[in-house]
Amino acid sequence: MTTADMWFDPRCPWAWNASRWLLEVERVRDVEVRFHVMSLAVLNDGREGLEEWYREWLKPGMGPVRVCVAAAQKYGEGMLRDLYTALGNRIHHERASIGRELYVAALAEVGLPAELADAADTTDHDEALLASHHAGLDPVGEDLGTPTIHVTEAGGPVNAFFGPVVAPYPRGEAAGRLWDGVLLVSGTDGFFELKRARTRRPIEH
Repeated sequence: MTTADMWFDPRCPWAWNASRWLLEVERVRDVEVRFHVMSLAVLNDGREGLEEWYREWLKPGMGPVRVCVAAAQKYGEGMLRDLYTALGNRIHHERASIGRELYVAALAEVGLPAELADAADTTDHDEALLASHHAGLDPVGEDLGTPTIHVTEAGGPVNAFFGPVVAPYPRGEAAGRLWDGVLLVSGTDGFFELKRARTRRPIEH
């Protein structure tokens, strides 16, 4: 069994696409996907040269990740798969506002207590958040963000990389072929980058 550990910020649309792609990969390849939390607000804290719209977008960003970390600390990281899906569907498809109502609804959907939403407004879980953030991003470089994926094959080293950035994400065997290709290039010694300009929005409503 190959494991694919993905670090996500619930608000990032590119991470959302990559996460849905990985769940497709599970259906067609011998892969187990595990989810972990990172924060774009943490990543960009103090960074110069950010566009004003992005600065504004980042402002409510700590709430969702804190709720995820609080839930993972109390109930285990395995529940992040369902909580991320519940949050992501509301954020990316229903365009729900970031706030307590969103958190409570997502928590209720996956059978978790509403009081976990309180974590959004405290720093109680920030140490654990930072630890998870750095565990995911340090191996690929802090100037990158999410999606970040670490692939571990039985008996092999960890293959850590940023991406893929894809829209729309492929389904079925097409998802498996992309997985095969990503592993091929990311596992090549000395390979660092393959990129082209984005011509599509990440989430089409």
